[in-house]
Amino acid sequence: MFSTLFRALLPLVGCAALLRSFASVDAKLVNKAELHAKQAETVARLKANLPRATAPGGGSGVKNITFTNPRASEFYVDGTTIPDVNWDIGPSWSGLLPISSDPNETRKLFFWFFPPGPQGSLDDLIFWTNGGPGCSSLEGLLQENGPFQWSYGQAHPTQNEYSWTNLSSILYVEQPVGTGFSLGKPNISNEDQLAEQVVGFMQQFLDVFKELQGKKLYLTGESYAGMYVPYIANYIYEHPKALNLSLTGFWVSDPVLGWDVVQEQIPAVDFVHKYEHVFSFNQSFMAHLDSVAARCGYAGYFDEHVTYPPKGLLPLPGHSVEADPGCDVWDEIFDAALQVNPAFNIYRIFDTWPILWDVLGFPGSFFQAQSPIYFDRQDVKQAIHAPLNVTWAECSDINVFVRGGDQSLPPAFTVLPNVIEKSERAVIVHGLADFILIAEGTRIVIQNMTWNGQQGFQTPIQNDSFVVDGMGALGTAHSERGLTYFEVALSGHMVPQFSPKAAFQIMEYLMGFRENP
Repeated sequence: MFSTLFRALLPLVGCAALLRSFASVDAKLVNKAELHAKQAETVARLKANLPRATAPGGGSGVKNITFTNPRASEFYVDGTTIPDVNWDIGPSWSGLLPISSDPNETRKLFFWFFPPGPQGSLDDLIFWTNGGPGCSSLEGLLQENGPFQWSYGQAHPTQNEYSWTNLSSILYVEQPVGTGFSLGKPNISNEDQLAEQVVGFMQQFLDVFKELQGKKLYLTGESYAGMYVPYIANYIYEHPKALNLSLTGFWVSDPVLGWDVVQEQIPAVDFVHKYEHVFSFNQSFMAHLDSVAARCGYAGYFDEHVTYPPKGLLPLPGHSVEADPGCDVWDEIFDAALQVNPAFNIYRIFDTWPILWDVLGFPGSFFQAQSPIYFDRQDVKQAIHAPLNVTWAECSDINVFVRGGDQSLPPAFTVLPNVIEKSERAVIVHGLADFILIAEGTRIVIQNMTWNGQQGFQTPIQNDSFVVDGMGALGTAHSERGLTYFEVALSGHMVPQFSPKAAFQIMEYLMGFRENP
């Protein structure tokens, strides 16, 4: 057909004119050198906007802390001996400590502590936990906000310019009992018990590392840590003499804060419409989803009930806090997405084939066997004082909550308002490309919650209100009555991994290193 058209056009436009038109198409191609030049320009711009980046000048770039307790030396990690890391990351300390002072205590949590970088603060301490429940905080260390990272598809570890050690010291803790390298038999059934055990561990930690006492503490975590962090913070605020630390603020990102039906089901079909060219569903399936959403009370829910200020308490769309029978649209969408895109990732919906190799063995939405798993290697375990007889996995295959699972209510109904009110600053962060927990569901939770005397945000969240240095508008930011809510465009579930510059800036705000979000 094209050759016929070509012959027909020749008498009309002339061969020379037609060839010139093809030459103009060729001129639009970008060669490799030009592409790399544009990428280098972008990297330079981002680096120019790193006010707390590692200072030049050699060495490990770490502010060392001298611990006087002889026991601290048992946990010392030589920064030149981390397997496959080909530079000196500086001193750190890791190992197991019990959750109580009982000499017969068998339950122990694994930790890894890093002092601050050269421009980091010595006055602060960040506590980081992942979620699950039962997922290791070493995932946060290696692939999100630690000083070295080994993310999906990387051939070897690289330095993390957006490491939170450029802000302060950071303590990664594998908790609760049953997570990662942590030892002992799980025996908790609610978040208050979890908080008591974490605080018990922190007491033992501060006894060994006494020089960290009196620091300002920031509790941070993601996903199911949306349950952990508010309850831990509440326990600390309600037991002010339990820890010699000053709890100052908290961060929860892509967090579990409310009911499943609110954070997954209600916004799911609208989410697919928002990203319909990513999901690429056919029109008959879209019509089916719209029909289910209308029948189950999801359609139009956001427009009707999420107002600024709220008109009253927001209703459930049905009788279940998960999904009424026939109303589980989230799982229908997930199943259909995997048919269209076998590499569909509920943690970041933009992923496509191939599935990138992951040194932690848990890429995307489904298991893909990797060998070897980094933290299950004997040389890695030896380097970080981890128990050699424990098989490490990113997420535990045992129940870390016994007697039927976590019996605590979501924190938005219980402790979250109290900890917002008692904190100097509190941030809730959500990646807009996250499907496992959807940002619009978090908005519903916030608008249904009362803190500091009022329900929800009183004024609307403005588009393009989160401006990232050197990048421009990258989502939304809204502050009222001690709570700041961020939405990060292009980021999936793990914001420090998928949008590290934005996450770093948010932490600067939380810690008071910048006045405005």
